[in-house]
Amino acid sequence: QVQLTESGGGLVQAGGSLRLSCTFSGSIFSINAMGWYRQAPGNERELVGYIVRGGTTKYLDSVKGRFTISRDTVKNTMWLQMNSLEPEDTAVYYCAADFRHELGPYGRAVEYWGQGTQVTVSP
Repeated sequence: QVQLTESGGGLVQAGGSLRLSCTFSGSIFSINAMGWYRQAPGNERELVGYIVRGGTTKYLDSVKGRFTISRDTVKNTMWLQMNSLEPEDTAVYYCAADFRHELGPYGRAVEYWGQGTQVTVSP
């Protein structure tokens, strides 16, 4: 069992930046895949990006070049650096992790979730 605790959401103007943090209660060394999902009102949850055990990252097309996922296996923390934010990025962002599987596009079978943090981007 592992707990994920998020922080770093907030309100920012378009073009601004935010960094979200996800701290794990235990070692992240054995996690197969960890990443970030988001869900805007009226929309289905979507996978923003993820990083696998070997360090490879993958991103949603709409955030490529603007968002970056990183992690620290000593601090047991993952980050989502979001630059050049757009109003369309407004959503609740969730960190997620799975010890055995990859992260699916909608997160329907993900093992562990953070509590979610609101990101609001004003025009």
